[in-house]
Amino acid sequence: MLLLRSPGVFGQPNPQARPQRPTTQSPASQPRPKAAAQQTYPAEQVRAGEVTFGAQCGFCHGKDAAGGESGPDLTRAELVAQDSKGDKIAPFVRAGRPNAGMPAFANLTAKELDSIVAFLHSQMDKFAELGGNRRTVDPSDLLTGNAAAGREYFNGAGKCSECHSATGDMAGIGKRVQGLNLLRRILYPAGPPGASSAKASIELSPGETVSGPLVGEDDFTLTVLDSSGARKTYEKSAVKVKIDDPLAAHFDQLAKYTDADIHNVYAYLESLK
Repeated sequence: MLLLRSPGVFGQPNPQARPQRPTTQSPASQPRPKAAAQQTYPAEQVRAGEVTFGAQCGFCHGKDAAGGESGPDLTRAELVAQDSKGDKIAPFVRAGRPNAGMPAFANLTAKELDSIVAFLHSQMDKFAELGGNRRTVDPSDLLTGNAAAGREYFNGAGKCSECHSATGDMAGIGKRVQGLNLLRRILYPAGPPGASSAKASIELSPGETVSGPLVGEDDFTLTVLDSSGARKTYEKSAVKVKIDDPLAAHFDQLAKYTDADIHNVYAYLESLK
C-alpha cells in the first residue's frame, strides 16, 4: 500500500539508468528453513503458548508469529528451526536483544516459555504445510539501489541536504531504522505520535491573529490547537491563513521521485551506520 501510493514507484518511465538487480535470489523466494528435528507438543500446551505469545510478543511479531509491526517472521527463523525443545529459543527470549529493540523477558515462567516454544514450532510446521513464502518485507528486499547515486541525489537534485545532514540528523540512521520503516521515513516522514509538524497562523480580523499546531484540514475548514490545547475550527472563507509545514518539501518530492531515486536514496541512508 505504501509503495502503490507513491507516484514514482510503479508505472512511471525512468529516465535514469536503473541499478542492476542482485544476481542472488530475493529473500522472499528463498525456501523456508527446515526443522532440525521433528517435534510434537500437546494441543493444550500449543493453545496456551498462542495466548502467551500473543500477549507478550504479538505486537512485534504478529499474533501468528509470521511477522508484525517491527519484528521478523519467526516461522522462517533459523533459531526456531534449529531449536530442540526450547534449548535455543528459551535463552534467547530471556536475554532479549535490547540493542535491536527486543526486551528481555526474564519474568516468564518455565511453563510459559515451554508453551511459547510449543506454539512457535507448531506455527513453523503449519506455515511450511501451507506452502508459499512470507508476507513481510526484509531490509535486504529493498536494497536494489545504488548508494553512490543516492548520495548524489541527496546532495543535488533532491535538495535533501538543504535540511538534512549525513553527519548531523541523518548520522547513523541506517542503524537506528531499518527496512520498510526506513522507506516510510523517506517517503512519509512524521514527528512523534499525535504531534503536528505544521503550524497555522490565522488572521481573524485586522490586528487579531491566532496561531497554533495544525491538526486538521479539509477543503472548507481547518483546525488548530490553541494555547490551552483545545481544538478550534475555522471556516477558510472567513479568515486569512498562512501554513508553515517543514515536512511539505517531502510531500512535494513524491511527485518528482523516480523508482531509481527512491531506492538509491534508501541505499544511501541505509549505509549511514
